[in-house]
Order: sequence, then structure tokens, then C-alpha cells
Amino acid sequence: MTSLSRADAPRTGARQYHIGLERGELAEYVLLVGDPGRVARVASRWDSVELERSNREITTATGTYRGMRLSCMSTGMGTDNVEIVLAEVMEITDAATFVRVGSSGALQPEIALGDLVVSTGAVRLENTTDFYVHPGFPAIAHRDVVWALETACREAGVGYHVGLTATASGFYAPQGRAMRTLPVRYPALAEDLRRQRVANLEMESSALFVLAHLAGLRSGTVCAAYAQRTDGTFLEGAAKEAAEARCIDVGLAGIHLLWQVDTDDGDRLARRGR
Repeated sequence: MTSLSRADAPRTGARQYHIGLERGELAEYVLLVGDPGRVARVASRWDSVELERSNREITTATGTYRGMRLSCMSTGMGTDNVEIVLAEVMEITDAATFVRVGSSGALQPEIALGDLVVSTGAVRLENTTDFYVHPGFPAIAHRDVVWALETACREAGVGYHVGLTATASGFYAPQGRAMRTLPVRYPALAEDLRRQRVANLEMESSALFVLAHLAGLRSGTVCAAYAQRTDGTFLEGAAKEAAEARCIDVGLAGIHLLWQVDTDDGDRLARRGR
């Protein structure tokens, strides 16, 4: 392995500099969420919690769920934060599986507010991953994770769609949103993506897919549709909370299916159509 200088790989004692964790504190199955507050909502569904820690905007919980040891971490918003979290997680795990549970804006009219979208890949509308790969390099979710999340959606009986996601570098102009005070260079961005049959728009998945692939790891994303960009509507209140809850439940069920496949139940699960 490459020998790294202190400046290349800063630590706080044995802990990773930004996530504040050391080896043994993270499980090999990791749910990623943007909002730090969502970590507690995920962990509230578990059977037990062994660790809770916050450092900067990164909040982590590790515990058990239906016999499986897993972790949930917040990444904050954007691919630059995802890059930091993944780089440090990879230093203290062996072969982690990542499932992102997030929110997004729907680009296709048939996706209703509150529906879930399982990503097969991501359009890279950000430049974080350009520092790792050629600009034409694809960002693809792992097929096992797509299978697990689609299976979890189907078994939960929720409204869901499977398709391409676009990952933007920001929320307003980078997603073509009109603003009162600032000019937008590409106001037709969302419509262009809709014509290209992209399902939804968010801010993290392309970095997750590229970096996990480069490390030989599995990753995937399921997002709730909080916005419908074709008619300008947006979820609020109880409906938004319910959509988040469905997305969390599917993320948990999906990563649990992957754990089962990786353990003694793999042969039985394979016969379900994997």
C-alpha cells in the first residue's frame, strides 16, 4: 500500500479526521443520509444502538437490526461531502456496502410526489468525481443493490420507479431553479434532463457510485420525490414525513436483503429472483 504523509491522511489520534471514527466503530453495511437528523430516525427502527457520535456535520450511529450489524451516517449536502465521508470510511472498514437514503426532485410526470426512485446510475453534473476519473466515466449503481432496493420497494407495496438519476453540484442554479436575486445560466436544465428520460435530480449519488466502484464496493441509492419539477409542486408537512419514512424503511429492508444474501440465507434468497 502507498505510504501516506500526515498531511495526506490527517488523524485525531486513531480517529479519522472528519468523521471522528476509528476501526471497529462502523459496520460493513452502511446507510448514508444527507440530513444529520435523519440518522436518529433510522436508528429508532433498530433493535439496539451501540454507538452514537457527531463530528462536524457528520452524525453516526451503529447498532443491530434483525440480527444484522449496521451503521447510519450523515454526509451533509453535496458530492464534496460524500467524497470526504467515503474516503475516511474506506480507511476503517474492509468491504463496506453503501445504500443512500435520500430526497430528490422528480423529472418525469409519472413520478408522483412521495414516490420512491431507485437509481440505476447517475448523470455526473458535478466535478468532484473529475478528480478521480475521466469526465466520460459512468456512475453506475451496483446491480445487487438495485435488485435489493427494487425488491424491498415491491415487497413494501410502495409507489416506486427505477431509472437514471442526475447529480448536481448545488441546489439552486446547478439544478436550473429560478431565483429572484441571482441569474441562472441553464434555466432549461430540468427540462433537458426530462427529455433525456432522467428520472430524478439530487446532489450525492454520482460520487457514491464512482468512488464505490473504484474501491470495488457495492453502492446504490433510493430517494423519495420531494419535488415534482414538471409542475412545480413540493411536499410539505406530514406528507413529506411519510415519504421519508417509506424511503428509510425501504433502505433498511434493502440493505438487510444484501446482508442475508451474504450470509447462510444466500441460496434461498437467490431463488426469489436475484
